[in-house]
Amino acid sequence: MQDKRFSRSEFLALSSLLAGSTLFPSRGDAAPDGGVAPVRAAGSAAPARAPAGGVAVPAQPSQAEFEQLRRGCTASLTAGSTADDGAEYVRIGEWMQRQKLSSDVYGNGDFVQAFEKRIADLLGFEDACFMPTGTMGQLIALRIYADSSGVRTVGVHPSSHHVMHEDDSYAVLHQLRAVYLGPWTRPLQAEDVAQAKEAIGTVSLELPVRWLGGQLPTWEQLAALKRTCRERKVKLHMDGARLWESQPFYGRSYADICKGFDSVYVSFYKMVGGIGGAMLVGNRDFIRESRVWRHRHGGNLYQLAPYVASAAMRLDPALAAIPGYVQRAKAVTTLLAADPRVTVLPQPVQTNMFHVFLRGTPGAYSRQRDRIAREDKVWVAGGFGQTRVPGVVSTELQVGEGLGRISDADAARAFLRLLEAS
Repeated sequence: MQDKRFSRSEFLALSSLLAGSTLFPSRGDAAPDGGVAPVRAAGSAAPARAPAGGVAVPAQPSQAEFEQLRRGCTASLTAGSTADDGAEYVRIGEWMQRQKLSSDVYGNGDFVQAFEKRIADLLGFEDACFMPTGTMGQLIALRIYADSSGVRTVGVHPSSHHVMHEDDSYAVLHQLRAVYLGPWTRPLQAEDVAQAKEAIGTVSLELPVRWLGGQLPTWEQLAALKRTCRERKVKLHMDGARLWESQPFYGRSYADICKGFDSVYVSFYKMVGGIGGAMLVGNRDFIRESRVWRHRHGGNLYQLAPYVASAAMRLDPALAAIPGYVQRAKAVTTLLAADPRVTVLPQPVQTNMFHVFLRGTPGAYSRQRDRIAREDKVWVAGGFGQTRVPGVVSTELQVGEGLGRISDADAARAFLRLLEAS
């Protein structure tokens, strides 16, 4: 029997509470599956509309205008790069030439395979397979485990990417079923697996939990979860889309963090800044089967080398910079949280990402953000989502290379200028 504690519409409503429904695609004014109607993204074009009071609301900027304003900033408190895409592609080619690298054919090539081995060694596994997307890699892992065990249930946190952001691909493509474990308000723990009311074949754990502002289980809680899954013969997979940013919190090697997981996925565009791609790691038999499934999914691109090169040339600088980003996030959020009108989740922050809650309306904050961008050249937020608490909006921030040389105090000061709109 399907777990009815959370409906899909409840997922969408709860996501609004945590990070703003601007991150969901807009489908007119209709609410997805009967849930809370999404707020149109601040960067999408929309005609001016007159509210009940009869005063016209200014139209949102077009996507082109939105991007031009964002790229005109010299510092940013959000994820993503303001670099010119064309220049980045040239940089990849020049890097490959300097390294005297040859391309691959359907993933077969010394360069691609050497990078796979490097990531496998870094995370403490026998083998690895480069994937065009993380969605593909994770679906493959879940499918392999379901076929092996004959159990097609997957235990996930209510905010899991599998159920929130992948158009039910786990169910539609692979006939898997999600079992929601634990409350929305904290990361998944061992007790959630132990108290599950039905058999679970696999648990997919996100480290850190994006919709909780980058929260992580403690080291002791993580160890207990690994132990519980092992004792119950439940496969444990890590959704490590942001694993790189978790290392400073635990203060241990990536291999130590990953030990006890049966497989791990990591992203190369999140935080690392590559043009795309992901890696799935596990034991040799698992990866051998993963390559077959990559082919079945249409993921055997004729040449993977450009994606791998983008990841390889950026990985070391990105990993070296992350501890500093986390420290800056702590400093910035301490300054923000000192203002009683601002709520930061979590506090203290655990990675370099966090959520901020403010009183006001998404439209007013979006207009003030644009004003700050024009005047201060600081991009202080992406979208603002109306939460389920009346009059409270939220936004997701991430400290990274985009913050540049601006001081923590100036970054916080620029963000707090948003309050002029409240």
